Amino acid sequence: MSKTGKIIYFLLSVVFFTVFDLILSNETLKSLAFVPDNPVVDFVYVKNTGAAFSILQDARLFLIIFSIAAILGILFYTFKHLKKASVMALFWVSLLISGIFCNMLERITLGYVRDFFKLNFINFPVFNISDIFINVSVFAIVVIIVKHNFKKNNETCCR
Repeated sequence: MSKTGKIIYFLLSVVFFTVFDLILSNETLKSLAFVPDNPVVDFVYVKNTGAAFSILQDARLFLIIFSIAAILGILFYTFKHLKKASVMALFWVSLLISGIFCNMLERITLGYVRDFFKLNFINFPVFNISDIFINVSVFAIVVIIVKHNFKKNNETCCR
């Protein structure tokens, strides 16, 4: 895929995931009262003024600045290495940016992040769709990096 094609794909992916996250979150929150009991997940509404696992409670400005810095850093790195980036990597990076952006947007507009998924089978903090995007994409990016480094090390050692 050409560099221009990758840029278009990447930007459209970010927009798609952001819109998807915002719409699905709003619709989920509207229907919380109508969701039947479930042994796996409960839907509860929590106003989270901190980050994951309730760290940095009421550090709104810091979390907003950190989110902006993370997004800008990720964008800079992505565009710098766009030529070598695979479409799969761009997919996961766009999901990551969308998750960070949506949580940041809620912090800016509401003063907190709306969390609503509560797992019943494990003691785990309540989370939202953006958190899922962030965690799944970070895991996928780590796998891509490890796989790339493994492949590169095998090519170097076995020549």
